[in-house]
Amino acid sequence: MSASRQIYLLLALSACCLLTMASPLHAGKYNPVLDVGDKAPTWDKLPATDGKSYSSASFQDKEVLVIAFTCNSCPYAVDYEGRLNQLAQKYSAKDSPVAVIAVNVNLVPADSLEKMKEQAAEKKFVFPYLFDESQKIGQEFGATRTPEFFVLNKERKVIYMGAMDDSTDASKVNQDYVSEAIAAALNGKQPKTSETIAIGCNVRYKRIRRKK
Repeated sequence: MSASRQIYLLLALSACCLLTMASPLHAGKYNPVLDVGDKAPTWDKLPATDGKSYSSASFQDKEVLVIAFTCNSCPYAVDYEGRLNQLAQKYSAKDSPVAVIAVNVNLVPADSLEKMKEQAAEKKFVFPYLFDESQKIGQEFGATRTPEFFVLNKERKVIYMGAMDDSTDASKVNQDYVSEAIAAALNGKQPKTSETIAIGCNVRYKRIRRKK
C-alpha cells in the first residue's frame, strides 16, 4: 500500500472516531439525548400553575406517566392544547393508573409562570402545568420541540417519545401515538411505534457563551 493511501486511511479513520466521540452514546433516532428503553430523568419540585409544586416522585404511584413539553408562545403547542387537555381529562380520576403533565422551560415573557397561569385558567387545563426556569428537565429529556411527548412505563423507562399523533390537523389524525403507548404500557408491552419526529417550535434554551 502506498504511503499516500495509508495517510488517507488514517485520516478517514480519525474522522470517524471523532464523529463517534461527538455523538451521544444512547441518543434515539430523533432525540439527541435519550433512547427508547432508557431510564427517564428525575427532577426536584417545580412550581405549577395550580399553585403547587411537583417532583417526579409526586407521580410514583402511577403506572404510566405522560410528559408533554409545551409552552404558551408556540402556535403548534397552542393547537395541541385541546387534545392534551382531553387526554388528561380521560385519566383525571384520582385512582387512575395514568398521570398526564405538561412542562414549560421557555424563558421569554410570554411563557412566564404568570402567563402560564393565565393560559391554564382560560383553557381550563386539568393537568399539572410545570415551569422549570433552570431548563434542566428539558435538557435532560432531550426535548427540542413544543409540543413534544414522552411516555414512561411503571419502571419509568421511556417507551415512546415524539409527536402526539400523526397530524397537526386534529380532523386528519389517523394514529394517536401517545394513546397507543399508554395502552401498551398498561399491558406491560412496548408500543408498535416507539419514536417519531416531534413537529413544533424550537425549545428556547439559553445560549451559553464559551469562555475564551
